Amino acid sequence: MRKRWVQLISSFTYWVGRRSMQSRLVAAYILILLIPSMIVSNYFFQQIRDTYISDALNQNTFLLETEKMNMQSQIESIEMAAQLAISDQAIKDYLRIEEELSSAALMEVAWGPSKDIQRIQTNNPNIAHLRLFTGNEHVMEMWPIIFKESRIAAEPWFAQMKSQGVSELWVFNHRDPDILQRYATDVPEEQPKVSLIRRVGSGAEDGLIQVDMLLKYFAPKTFGGIHDTGSQMVIVDRDGQFFMDRRQSFMSSREGLRDEVETQFKKLLQEETDPESDRIVHSRFSVDGASYLLIAAPVERLQAHVLNVVSLEGALNNVSKAQWQIIAANVILIILLSVITYYLNSIILKNLRRLTDTMKKVRKGEVTSGIDIRGGGEVGELAHHFNKLIRTINELIAQGIRKQAVTKEAELRTLHSQIDSHFLYNTLENIKMLAEIEGQRTISDALTSLGGMMRYNFKWSGEYVKLRDEIRHIRNYIDVMNIRYDEPIELELNIPSEFMELEVLKMSLQPIVENAVKHGWPDGSAEAKRIQIDVVAWEEDRITIYVKDNGVGIEAYRLGRLREVLRTVHDEDLPSGDYGRGGHQAGGIGLRNVHQRIKLFYGNEYGLDVNSEEGRFTLVTMTFPKVLLTGGGGGHEKSVDRG
Repeated sequence: MRKRWVQLISSFTYWVGRRSMQSRLVAAYILILLIPSMIVSNYFFQQIRDTYISDALNQNTFLLETEKMNMQSQIESIEMAAQLAISDQAIKDYLRIEEELSSAALMEVAWGPSKDIQRIQTNNPNIAHLRLFTGNEHVMEMWPIIFKESRIAAEPWFAQMKSQGVSELWVFNHRDPDILQRYATDVPEEQPKVSLIRRVGSGAEDGLIQVDMLLKYFAPKTFGGIHDTGSQMVIVDRDGQFFMDRRQSFMSSREGLRDEVETQFKKLLQEETDPESDRIVHSRFSVDGASYLLIAAPVERLQAHVLNVVSLEGALNNVSKAQWQIIAANVILIILLSVITYYLNSIILKNLRRLTDTMKKVRKGEVTSGIDIRGGGEVGELAHHFNKLIRTINELIAQGIRKQAVTKEAELRTLHSQIDSHFLYNTLENIKMLAEIEGQRTISDALTSLGGMMRYNFKWSGEYVKLRDEIRHIRNYIDVMNIRYDEPIELELNIPSEFMELEVLKMSLQPIVENAVKHGWPDGSAEAKRIQIDVVAWEEDRITIYVKDNGVGIEAYRLGRLREVLRTVHDEDLPSGDYGRGGHQAGGIGLRNVHQRIKLFYGNEYGLDVNSEEGRFTLVTMTFPKVLLTGGGGGHEKSVDRG
């Protein structure tokens, strides 16, 4: 299952990653706006729900307390009527008679104490009945006050009052039956009532007094007949029986509501730690998805509870409806903002799309120039760096072309020199043999050196050679040149032996030495001629070669022009003409050519530098990276070659 979720997340991430930036930005805006609005909306509407429930609880608790106060007032009225009735000593005496009274005595009781009790009931019209019950067989019944106990012997509470010694009891009944049973075939009308049952005296033979009050007077809000579709009050007696106004349809029309109310009421009783507490308790529950509130208040004197069942469905539905309306309004607003944002992003990202299209064309080779995007911001900065990248690419291409051109130039020069190379080699060998036969060792050695030079020049197998090979070529060149001079050129080498394996460009030192030989000393000069080559590693990764001659040097202004040529070696417009002694024309293979090749193959930080002092010396400094083609031994090689 976890693997499946990971795959789904990966697929979704891949799908999102392939969407355009504009689509992802709009989706991000929607999420940024929608999620907080949903959270805030739910939070505030939950607060509204809680506030409504709290208000409903407070309001209906107040109604319940008001009903409880009405019931307390009626309880006092009932108790007062019962107390007045049994406080008449004449009534007590009559209930205790031991023999039947005469007619005159009975008339006296009927018009005396009996009428007084009737007046108590008359003065309190809410009292339905005030009756005295006795088991004395000598007492005559006097309707509607005095009755035999046999008329109530079937009542459930009668045995409890007679046998358990209970002195007072409050009883609820769903109907008010006719104890005289005058209409045995009639079904008594349903008129719920509450009755106070109390002993008349201290003995069991003294009889009972019953004071009845219809619940519509006793609890006017519960049984007042007021039609309310949002709530209903219920009285629960000590045995758990429910007494409610059946004319109201609130509880009777909702299937399962009464059963759930009973269940919730029992839970509240179980959670109540103090049975004698008069604390009002409440709970919230639901039936078939509809929310209700149950509030219960104890009536201690009755050992009963009055309940208020309140429907929260209507108000909560209105809150939910308002919530969905606001959410729908938010969604519509977010969609509208998303459409506006989409078009604004299309305008903002237009330059980015232009840049993307240009990159695609560059990749295909269709465009070699940059893109003109004005303005700042990230896109402008990206376009600026893209243009710099294009310029760098073009420079690298041009550099590669120049490198190839220089290489071809050197190769062509070599190829031109290779015309009939075998004929020249054979001719030189024949002349060398004749010189040896004639005993001309000098001529033979010169021919050997010349042949070595020609082979080195003609063999163009690559750009790089060992420094040892380049030095050998220079020695051959000096040997050949010394044939011209009466005072031979002295070649002094100060090169550590391990540096002989360094990598150098082929034909890089020879043009410098050739330049010194051609321009260092005037023709016919008889002074000593010396060329000194020093190799030094001033830095770990850089090699410096010094080529110094003791010739006539270079005039200051010509030296400046030569340095300008070397500085602008990659420029298209170069100074031309003769640079004087120590110089070479721009089109030849001389100092400029060597300098250009070093920069092309090693980098712009490497190359040649020329210093000279007129009449004393010329010093050419060459720098290149330290690269060994093979390992070199230790020690130091210093040699002096003379003609």
